[in-house]
Amino acid sequence: METIPKQKLSKPSKLFLVGKWLRRHPTTFIGIAIVLFFLLLAVIGPYIAPYSFSAQSLGEKLQPPSEKHFFGTDQFGRDIYSRILVGSRDVFMVAGLGTVLAVFLGLLVGLFSGYRGGMIDEIVMRCMDVILSIPALLLAMVILFSLGPSRVNVILVVGFLYIPMVARVVRSVVLDLKTRQFIEAAKLRGESSAYILFKEILPNVLPYLAVEASMRFSYAIFLVASLGFLGLGVQPPRPDWGLMVGEARQWFHQARWVLYFPAGTIALLVVGVGFMSDGLRNMLLPGGVSDD
Repeated sequence: METIPKQKLSKPSKLFLVGKWLRRHPTTFIGIAIVLFFLLLAVIGPYIAPYSFSAQSLGEKLQPPSEKHFFGTDQFGRDIYSRILVGSRDVFMVAGLGTVLAVFLGLLVGLFSGYRGGMIDEIVMRCMDVILSIPALLLAMVILFSLGPSRVNVILVVGFLYIPMVARVVRSVVLDLKTRQFIEAAKLRGESSAYILFKEILPNVLPYLAVEASMRFSYAIFLVASLGFLGLGVQPPRPDWGLMVGEARQWFHQARWVLYFPAGTIALLVVGVGFMSDGLRNMLLPGGVSDD
């Protein structure tokens, strides 16, 4: 009797599982789509803006949304739509680079502190606690009042303020990992501390780091907008979403679109990053993507 060979069932690819998971978690898909949309605007926005972000036309000030001015005009007759498009690049640049700086330095601090332990870990964590004990916006204001408002200074402030959060997350993961058997085996093989940190521990930290980075990015966007609202962010004539909201306060009752569009843009981006962050946490951390 002729036997029919059994066909080996192929395991679904990780990409397929991610796509299946996203279909079951539409808010994550929506969040990723929003972030990618704004990222695209940051890249091409300045090139597709119909007007110069600084062009004034007092004869057209406070014009409502129309075919000529999609989002209306502000108190100086500047096109709000064009200013939002151009301002998207500054938002991503300042909040993004500040987050990258915080993640990089926080990763190094957390790895070193968690792995060394003892008195060094205690001193480092107490320093982090001191920074965390001061409200982020208040500390940012004090620093920027001293250094002066500029894009570079805001990036440095955002990076500095969020180092402790990243460091604490990384440290907690390192403290758990360094007691595992595979770390003990690496020590018995005579591997160096650098090898253990960057070859054994770091790959296991990265999923947690990615989730924390997305969370920090959402906080950074809100902090940058808040600093702009107070006049401590990106300085005129560059369009800053937070500053646009701040300037719109006195014109709100006369022309509500002056406030609605920049404020709504900030809210939409923060919500999108929040959805994406929640999805990354569910996807990357234990119990995330599976083929169920």
